[in-house]
Parts: sequence; C-alpha cells; structure tokens
Amino acid sequence: MKKILIPTDFSEQAENALKVAAQLAKKHNAEIYLLHTLELPMQKIDPLSTSQSLPEAMYFMQLAHKHFESLLERKYLKGLNVHEIVEFYEPFRGVYQVCKKHNIDLIVMGSHGTNSFKEMLIGSNTEKIVRTSEVPVLVVKKEHPVFKVDHFVFASNFKDHYKTPYIKATEFAKLFNAKMHLLMVNTAGHFMTTHDANERMHEFAKSADFDNYTVNIYNDINVEKGIMSFSQSISADLIGMCTHGRRGLSNFFNGSISEDLVNNAQRPVLTFKIE
Repeated sequence: MKKILIPTDFSEQAENALKVAAQLAKKHNAEIYLLHTLELPMQKIDPLSTSQSLPEAMYFMQLAHKHFESLLERKYLKGLNVHEIVEFYEPFRGVYQVCKKHNIDLIVMGSHGTNSFKEMLIGSNTEKIVRTSEVPVLVVKKEHPVFKVDHFVFASNFKDHYKTPYIKATEFAKLFNAKMHLLMVNTAGHFMTTHDANERMHEFAKSADFDNYTVNIYNDINVEKGIMSFSQSISADLIGMCTHGRRGLSNFFNGSISEDLVNNAQRPVLTFKIE
C-alpha cells in the first residue's frame, strides 16, 4: 500500500478519513493524494474561452487551494508526502481518473454517520465510488485517534467468485497484522448445516496464503443483523464486504444484503469489487 486517495469536500467527515489515511501512510510509508472535485461546466474552465464565467471557475479553484493550505498545516500530516489535486469532474469520475493516473492502492472516505449515510450513499457519487471502484474503499464514520485493526470480519457465502476479493482482503489483514474472522450467517431462508458450512469455508480459505483466521457460523433473522451482531460480539475493528459493480451493494451475497449493513454498521467497512 503505497498510494492512498482521499476524496475531500473539506468537511469534518472527510477530515476524519484523512486522519485515518495519515496513520496508514505513516505506518506503511505511503503517499497521500487529496482530491477535491469541482462540478462546473467545461466552458467555465477552458483557458481559451472568452466566457465571463471563467473567473468563477478560477475563484473556486483558488478557494480549494486555500482549503488545502489549511489542511496541510495539520500536525498529523507532518512528514508525509501529500499531493493536492483539484479536478473539474463530478466526484465519481474524478476518483476514477486519479486512481487510474496514479495507480492508487486504497481509497479512504468519510461518511456522515448512521442517520444520513444511506441518503448520501444511495444514488450518489459516493455510492458509485463504493460500488464500482476497482480499488478497495475504506469507509469510516467517526474519528479514530488510533486506527488499528486487530480483528477483521470477512462475511460471505464463500462461493468461488468471492475468492479474488478474499485474497485482497487477506493482503490488508497482513498489513494490519490482523486476525480474520470468516463469517457465514445462517438465516431461515438461506440455511446450511454447520458441517457443510465449515467444509465450504475451510475449502474456500485455501484460496489464499493466509492462516491467521477463524471460521464462524452465526444464526440470525437476516444477514445484515448477523454480521453486525457477530462483529459486536468479538469487538471487531473492521468489516469486509464485496460489491457487484453495477448491481450495487444490495446484491452483495446473492442479492440478500441490503444497504442497511453499511447504513447501520458503526465500524469501518472495507469494500472490494468482485471481478
């Protein structure tokens, strides 16, 4: 993990993400890329344009750089290599372009908490980033003075097409020196015997060169509640989940997981796109 991208609107939530990213960057000697996007019509930013709107675009760019200057004075960024980027794209496209151009390894994003995260996520640029990013996305909801991951829950139905995201998840577990807790949630509608579930999960785990894990079967009324209840029971530091690209978060696991998991989970969530 050498390059970390933080999309920012200079809000408190975005700075919470930046603080986490700074801790990761110091630990892993990584660079930070701070991205602010300006959604302005292209004619406003064409340097050859004679439009009277050009000064408006320049004003917002200068304002963004002032915000960057203020951020870069933060003590927690001292000694870090921070790149500031202003792009005239919608946020989703800006993140895509920066990830592609700079070979970003991880995106860290803030959210507005339980009450408004679903509203922010669904149908928004943020939802597009989380849903379609080829790069893992870490979503944090609150400030973490010390961000550590000792216990990492990876929830799945452990079918073959989840193996690639799982391998990526184990790479992050190694970076954090974390124990992974593989979790299958049994519900009345999707039930599997303990014997069969254990067999599937142990076979699945062989896909990665990683042995610091536990296998867990948890019964609950739905998968979302099961993940959150299990994570709480072991005081998990991080929840890992997969996204299906265009089909969205609500189709993670065979369509059985709704956005409620990300909406209600108080713990940081790390998402991986299924290829």
